[in-house]
Amino acid sequence: MNYDESKREFDLLDYWRVIVKRKWVLFFFATAVIFLVGLYSFTAIPKYEARVTLLIEEETSKLLSIEDEFGLRRQVSDLRFFNTQLVLLQSESLAERIAKKLDLPARPEFTKGKKSLLGKITKILTFGWLRSRKDLAGEAYLSNPYADIAEKLLKSVEVTPILETKVVELTYASPYPLLSAEIANKLAEEFIVFSIEKRSESTQQASDFLTLQIANIQDDLAASERELQRYSEEKDIVMLSDTESAVINKYDALYQEYTQTQIQSANANAKYRGLIDLDVNSLPQTIQIPLIQNLKEEYLQLKNEYEGNLKFYKPDYPDMKRQKAGLDGKRAQLGEEIQKAVEAAKNEYDAAIKREYSIKSMLDRQRSDVTKMSSDAIHYNNLRIEVENKRKLLDSLVEMQQTTDVSARLAGLKTSYINIIDRAKVPKNPASPKKMLNLLLAIMIGLFGGVGLCFLFEYMDNTVKSPEDVEKMVGLPSLGVIPFLSPDGMSKKKYYGRHGKKDYVASSSLGSDRSESLMPEVKEIEFVNLKHPKFHISEDYRTIRTSILLSKAGNPPRTIVFTSSLPSEGKTATVVNMAVAFGQLGKKVLVIDADLRKPRLHRLFKVRSTNGLSGYLTGKLSIENAIHRTEIDNIWFMPSGVLPPNPAELLDSSRMNLLMEGVKRGFDITLLDSPPVLAVIDAVVVGSQADGVILIVQHEKTARKPFLKAVEELKQSNVKMIGVMFNQAKVSKKNSYYMDYYVQSRDTQ
Repeated sequence: MNYDESKREFDLLDYWRVIVKRKWVLFFFATAVIFLVGLYSFTAIPKYEARVTLLIEEETSKLLSIEDEFGLRRQVSDLRFFNTQLVLLQSESLAERIAKKLDLPARPEFTKGKKSLLGKITKILTFGWLRSRKDLAGEAYLSNPYADIAEKLLKSVEVTPILETKVVELTYASPYPLLSAEIANKLAEEFIVFSIEKRSESTQQASDFLTLQIANIQDDLAASERELQRYSEEKDIVMLSDTESAVINKYDALYQEYTQTQIQSANANAKYRGLIDLDVNSLPQTIQIPLIQNLKEEYLQLKNEYEGNLKFYKPDYPDMKRQKAGLDGKRAQLGEEIQKAVEAAKNEYDAAIKREYSIKSMLDRQRSDVTKMSSDAIHYNNLRIEVENKRKLLDSLVEMQQTTDVSARLAGLKTSYINIIDRAKVPKNPASPKKMLNLLLAIMIGLFGGVGLCFLFEYMDNTVKSPEDVEKMVGLPSLGVIPFLSPDGMSKKKYYGRHGKKDYVASSSLGSDRSESLMPEVKEIEFVNLKHPKFHISEDYRTIRTSILLSKAGNPPRTIVFTSSLPSEGKTATVVNMAVAFGQLGKKVLVIDADLRKPRLHRLFKVRSTNGLSGYLTGKLSIENAIHRTEIDNIWFMPSGVLPPNPAELLDSSRMNLLMEGVKRGFDITLLDSPPVLAVIDAVVVGSQADGVILIVQHEKTARKPFLKAVEELKQSNVKMIGVMFNQAKVSKKNSYYMDYYVQSRDTQ
């Protein structure tokens, strides 16, 4: 295997160890996701989908040119018309029509429906049971009871155009299959009627206005004819003379012109009333202003594109903001053009009124001249002319009304190109929830999400985790790993060694008499290699001993200081166990308790701390009087002595240097227990006088920042660093990384 393949395999193994280490995070996350999804899938109300297929075509002219049929203009026109129909299919107006036609407020299966378990729980947690429908809707509901129903109906409507066709699938989902099919079919039917009415609404308004004007003129004409008949009978007038004066002829001409101006005013008024009620969102197809029609098509196209993109992007997305700005701009432009058209029609109507008033004033002046003639003849002639002009005006308005009615009917016929291809059938099987698919997705999301959380927690863990971390951060070698020993003790009969699970054979360490027996319960880490030399932790201390002896080829360190970055990382237990490990090689080992602030070694060795290091450093004791022989073979001990007020000054004295040189002549190995580096300066002072310093790191407890700071302080004082020892490593019994790593190291030694 080459280097790259080995590195890749190692990295994958690291990933696996992270997952195994955080397996409970993975388990609980995956279980929670699967439980919640399963709870939803098996308690959610099933939804049945009913689908209607519509064919939407645009009405075309009978005579088409090749450019219109195959050109881009024709394609754009079709697309705009098609998209407009898609918007109308999902309009609130259409939904309110369905609610009224089917009387949905009175149907409990629509208004109340089924309540799922999750829905009931949500309602209880959000105190929804305290709020009535009237409280939620207020006056808006009372004024329009169908608005809430229409909004609820639209939430279950889905319009899906089939690509490259003019076919649209209209789907409605409901917990009730029969209701789904009924509403879907009614939506399609009412959509056709709705389109007809919307397209002919503006023309119908003009027709209604003309009908009202015709009725008024008919009443005036009848009154004028009755007046003419009454006056003719009263004055016994048959006809006027053929030699009427020029004054009467001029009067007649002015009256006819006045009648024409009235017709023009009526036409201008009808045009103005047809335009004044136009709205950007409901422009009729029959409007005859090309610019407004083109702007309307462009606005609907932009609106459809923007609403379609809202399904995939949020409104604050930059492209969506630009589209919204363009849509608002086009809407404003369309509104401006409509306003211009309204103002133009208003100006045209005002001009016609002014002309009517002008002609009327001229007619009044001419009438004063005519009054000088025979009053009977002139009055009769006036009545006759008035009757004839009103008949002409009535005929003109009737013709205009007929034209408008025909236009309205033709406008409605355009929507006949919207046809129902397939009506909705009552669905047999629910479309949601899809239980198996949901569970499969929940399993995948739970597993991948749990793995992601494992790596997230691993990333957020800022402790020193492995020898590789030490090598990457400070470049110091790892001397070994001591597994964690629980306060409750290890197994009484079995232990896990480097070759798997074994029966333990204990031996007495203080006498020569050795008897085989099952391993007693191991509860204390101190002197574990003395009391249980075949225990796997004892073997780990011997591995560290070998690493120390091989740290410097041919010249191993003889005075070694053990320290840590912070308190309670296992320095004292490490010192006594390493002393036993070196003593088992037959070497003379001296243990010095250099912690002149909180000494603890004298309790482990059961030696009084009165005469010790502080007494020697102050000159009160000699080396021989400060050193005590212990009950353990090959191990001597120098306690801390009486605690001095100035420990750092004593440790940095010349007598400390003499001590370090003297112990090398009398002992093979000297191990010193010192305070933490970041707590006091003592460890740095003692370390600078020794052959080397070993830094104790509590596995996954020592934070990186204090560890780096401790190493930096030691290096700045030119302290010789032998390496780092990992203590209390929580490793599994089988397939442990640290166990495998150091078992291989021991096997190669």
